[in-house]
Amino acid sequence: MRRTGSSLMGRTGAVMLAAALLLGGEARAQTSGDGISNLLGNIFSGQKSGAPAQPQAAPGPGAAPPWSGEDGASGHPLMTASAIREAAANFGNCVAAMWPDAARRHISQASFQRFTAGLEPDLRIMDLMDSQPEFTKAIWDYLDILVNDNRLAKGREILAKYKPQFDAVEKAYGVDRYIIASIWGIESNYSTQMGDRSVLNSTATLACIGRRQKYFRDEFLSALEILHRGDLRPEQLRGSWAGAFGPTQFMPTAFKRYAIDADGDGRRDVVDNPHDLIASTANNLKKDGWQTGATWGYEVVLPAGFNFMLADRAKAMTIAQWQQLGLARAGGKPFPNPADKAYLLAPAGAEGPGFLMLQNFRVIMKYNPAEAYALAIGHFADRLRGGAPLVQPWPRQERVLSRAERLELQQLLARRGFYQGTPDGQLGGRTREALRGFQASIGAPADGFASSDVLERLRGR
Repeated sequence: MRRTGSSLMGRTGAVMLAAALLLGGEARAQTSGDGISNLLGNIFSGQKSGAPAQPQAAPGPGAAPPWSGEDGASGHPLMTASAIREAAANFGNCVAAMWPDAARRHISQASFQRFTAGLEPDLRIMDLMDSQPEFTKAIWDYLDILVNDNRLAKGREILAKYKPQFDAVEKAYGVDRYIIASIWGIESNYSTQMGDRSVLNSTATLACIGRRQKYFRDEFLSALEILHRGDLRPEQLRGSWAGAFGPTQFMPTAFKRYAIDADGDGRRDVVDNPHDLIASTANNLKKDGWQTGATWGYEVVLPAGFNFMLADRAKAMTIAQWQQLGLARAGGKPFPNPADKAYLLAPAGAEGPGFLMLQNFRVIMKYNPAEAYALAIGHFADRLRGGAPLVQPWPRQERVLSRAERLELQQLLARRGFYQGTPDGQLGGRTREALRGFQASIGAPADGFASSDVLERLRGR
């Protein structure tokens, strides 16, 4: 994955957790492994094909749950239970019909037959694709999970163990080693939580069933190319339900664009070869616009009475201009380059810390489009290089809204003329703009933060 338009598919673990915050609408289908998902207790399963698929019997002890047999929450016509069963019954024909496309990619018929033999639809993926979490995590809980002492200790071990590889890659690509180590740690907990689904089987399922078939057809064929070329073996090509694999979670199409044979052994092994892994991740960031020698952003203190309408990705200014508005770097440190352009992120509203985000933060968001994820990567990298924890406290007294409350909030905003979309319980940019409009109308800080207090104000209480 990396690039896939707007969807919550790719980096299944990190994206789904991060995008479940208030920080952005749908995320693109980038790579996203089961690493974070496994960490949070998500489990996955498989499904036999052949006859039209039906809900499976209850799993035995320790088994993953089956497909629910229910319509998907998205309401998409291809996500109805009947459409899923019909597509699953035709799965073998669907896979076979992709042979001409595979041949055009110079995949041999022998490879096609070898690697597609035995593929079966994994219908549990349909539930995961359309999941609608009842409760989500606050950004401070998300950071607590990802940036912790154990992970930091392991990260420092990785940096020391592979110092020659990091040295070479940093020199060749100009990408900060701590950012690469941070992505490795957050995506897969340093190769310990990469997901165990067959990438080929998962992408074949998604190429033939559900609402993203065209996108996943490319991922499936790209996975076949990887195996035919011999970069990876089938047993290495295992990962998330959406097809992301390896310690830094590449989708097959992203692998094709960014993977590097750094040690010259003829294979681009981003799973078990640390040099290839580090170089390929760096190449991805470099091609996305990484600025050598620059940081990702700064924690900042906002002045009293600050206009939170300025906290917008589209409203970048120089750091000097932000300083003129009263912003200061947390901890009293100076800004190294006041001419740098940055935008202001206030992920927990007026009661939490602010951050000025530079170009490299936007690059991290190309790797994964959720602001919470990119903030975790940047902060974790700073901690790996010896930096201190964040200075300002989070508003931990705030309660995260349930999905029913998020829907109600959007409905109330729409009723008052602030929200123009269709209420869906997903608090993205459109909802934040609507919240800001309502907050400004009642004289409250227009920070766009969906607190229980603003919901009560909308209810008229």
